[in-house]
Amino acid sequence: MSTKTAKNNKGKRYTDAEKQEVVDYVNEINSSKGRGGQSAASKKFKISPLTISGWLKKSDSVPTGKSTASVGGSITKKLAKLQDLHGEIARKEKELEKLRAQFEALKGSL
Repeated sequence: MSTKTAKNNKGKRYTDAEKQEVVDYVNEINSSKGRGGQSAASKKFKISPLTISGWLKKSDSVPTGKSTASVGGSITKKLAKLQDLHGEIARKEKELEKLRAQFEALKGSL
């Protein structure tokens, strides 16, 4: 009976620095565009979105249904989250302004 050496079937292992680079990239894309960071990072770094999702959850970059007041993590992460939320609010307010202008224009034409 011959014995074969078992092939190492483990996936690639990433350093903490590599993981942080990907998480930072996701946060950067999300803060500038509002969403799509995970998909962009998946394509850029050739990493599964599922893997990236796990890293985001561990880094407190993804809300887990908790209130924003209870989001854990370092002050830097909390500040980044505040900045992301501020950007999202600003985008929504701009969108609301456009809708109000359309509403008033249509209302004025009646």
